Amino acid sequence: MQRVTSSKLPLQSALHDRIKPMDFIDCYCIESDLPTRNAAEIITNFPAWAQFLVRIRNVITAPLGLLKEAPTTGDKVGFFPVESESDDEIIAGFNDKHLDFRVSVISQNGKVFLATWVHTNNMVGQLYLKVILPFHILIVRNALARVRKENNNILR
Repeated sequence: MQRVTSSKLPLQSALHDRIKPMDFIDCYCIESDLPTRNAAEIITNFPAWAQFLVRIRNVITAPLGLLKEAPTTGDKVGFFPVESESDDEIIAGFNDKHLDFRVSVISQNGKVFLATWVHTNNMVGQLYLKVILPFHILIVRNALARVRKENNNILR
């Protein structure tokens, strides 16, 4: 069984244009031949436990005035507005007052990559990122494991 592994962000990713010193960036990958849009839809279809964590986040951050929902847009994957899409990459996410974030899903050469870029806008954003990081990693690894499972189901 192929495992989710930490990876470098593929060189052709449009996220490279955003990365500044002090920004957070991570990338994980899994072996899969799923097309980019299919993988992105699986990744952003959070399981019940992750949806529960988002609800807790919304309650805790409500007094800070952080967005509870993504801005309305025509094209979304999950609840993330799609910013750009090519054959190999979808970038989705939005800006809030505490931080700006984007997720990138790339499908190429038999692998699906999931990268997250975060630019914190203030100390609240820095604290928020530190608090959610362990949960972020669990959610990302679970998302890619679900991509692997779907890929394996298709191959059967």
